[in-house]
Amino acid sequence: MRRIITINSNQLDRSIETKKLLSKKLIDAGFDVSYDFHPDAELVISIGGDGSFLKTIHDFDFPEIPIVGINTGHLGFFPEISPNDIDIFIDSYLKRDYILQDIPLLEASICTKKNCSDVFAINEVVVKGDKSRTIHLNLLANDKHIQNLSGDGMIVSTPTGSTAYNYAAGGSIVDPSLNLMQLTPLYPINTNAYRCFTSSIIFSHDTIIKIAPEYRFENSILIVVDGIEYRFSEIDNIQIKVSDVKIQLLRMSNYEFWSRVSEKFL
Repeated sequence: MRRIITINSNQLDRSIETKKLLSKKLIDAGFDVSYDFHPDAELVISIGGDGSFLKTIHDFDFPEIPIVGINTGHLGFFPEISPNDIDIFIDSYLKRDYILQDIPLLEASICTKKNCSDVFAINEVVVKGDKSRTIHLNLLANDKHIQNLSGDGMIVSTPTGSTAYNYAAGGSIVDPSLNLMQLTPLYPINTNAYRCFTSSIIFSHDTIIKIAPEYRFENSILIVVDGIEYRFSEIDNIQIKVSDVKIQLLRMSNYEFWSRVSEKFL
């Protein structure tokens, strides 16, 4: 029976060399290798940094099979395997000596005056002003008004994404075993004219967050999903929730989240 592994790589020289080496070693171990997503593949391997890892998942439309990363980038929070450890990884994979981590996605429904579009996020959904403009947004949770925000925008992140843009913006690092969403304001304005919350808000997994322009003429909103920009005209509202869709990350058996956080961030 064929065992197929799909490899996706960025175009950096180190990544291309790693792809060649990995392909040879996988073939020698009895696997078939594909460089485009194969419907019968049992594993996806992303070669690159964190950006390449996220791009692979989006490009492959959030595959149901496990995905693992080999780090040829800088930080390497998602892709934990070093190119020097390819032999160790293949041996562990053959022995099933690994763990699988289920990661819930965020689902954002972006509604304009004409229609709605759904997008999925692994790390975060960012609602911000286009061209560095201050924007004015209404924030609701389960259709209950919380507060208006004036500033650069808002980040809604998963626990997995809490270490990314959210953390850089002053949000909290969240254990990925917790099923929740975190909303972090981006440079909120606090004056006599505008009063905004200044710290993150934690929402339960069954909350529906609704973000809507405060003014009808507001048409300078940019939606950024895992670093991918979306522009819409006449946005009415953005509704964000924890999706039923999940991805599976393959981790080495010695993986531990807080050790990883300490190594990479603290």
